[in-house]
Amino acid sequence: MRYITFENAAGARQPGVLRNGDVIGLSKAGFDDLLDVIRGGAEARRRVDEFAALPPGDAVYALSAVRICAPLPHPPKFICVGLNYRDHAEEVGAKIPDVPTIFNKFPTTIIAPGDNIILPSISSQPDYEAEFAFVIGTGGRKIAACNWKDHVFGYTMVNDVSARDFQRATTQWLMGKTFDTFGPMGPAIVTADEIEDPHALDITMTINGEVMQKSNTRNLIFDIPKLLEFLSSVFTLQPGDVVSTGTPGGVGSARKPPRYLRHGDECVVEVQGLGQLRNPVVAES
Repeated sequence: MRYITFENAAGARQPGVLRNGDVIGLSKAGFDDLLDVIRGGAEARRRVDEFAALPPGDAVYALSAVRICAPLPHPPKFICVGLNYRDHAEEVGAKIPDVPTIFNKFPTTIIAPGDNIILPSISSQPDYEAEFAFVIGTGGRKIAACNWKDHVFGYTMVNDVSARDFQRATTQWLMGKTFDTFGPMGPAIVTADEIEDPHALDITMTINGEVMQKSNTRNLIFDIPKLLEFLSSVFTLQPGDVVSTGTPGGVGSARKPPRYLRHGDECVVEVQGLGQLRNPVVAES
């Protein structure tokens, strides 16, 4: 199942699923947003399956007639992992970490596919980062790595846009990571049962048709089981938490010369089986 959040022509927002080229809205099935579905667990999934199998006519929309939003515009937590691909750690001259580097982005970073990434006027080093993310289904604390499949609802894509000058100004990365619009997400959450092996997926970033990053999730230093165990050893993971697993090599700041984002660029994140996350880049007015 591919879950989305969308707006109809009147601007009303609701959760939905993609089915046979159409969008099936889930508000008439009793769900206000996608977090309702995720928190509802197996019973909610069963209700969605039944509803989507034979939806009423007024719950079906042509894909061209709706606006796709970020699937989770306000997740409980937006957690990010740094230096989590071997090729990226090597290109920036960092030691392969023994412990995951964790930071977060605020919900105000999150934008939909097609929305503008706005380059802040106070940063001269805005960079791109293609990322594969997983979404928590069943939450918990002190989750054993061997039980990881019991806690993953599905997968999506993120562009972890980063202002390198702000990121490197201190040892804390947050301020460089959390400018408004610096968290494009989507277009859908693909449920875990549709992805046979999340640790064997091609991932790319293309800018203006040029491939800038190209790798595979098998190159993750800390995979999903390890991340779940580490994160939940410290805090409770909640349904709908988004964990973005890090970016591969090829970021703009590591290129010679550096290749930072510019007004007029178009970023396209693609992860095998998840589709494309496409966003234009504009300068702050």
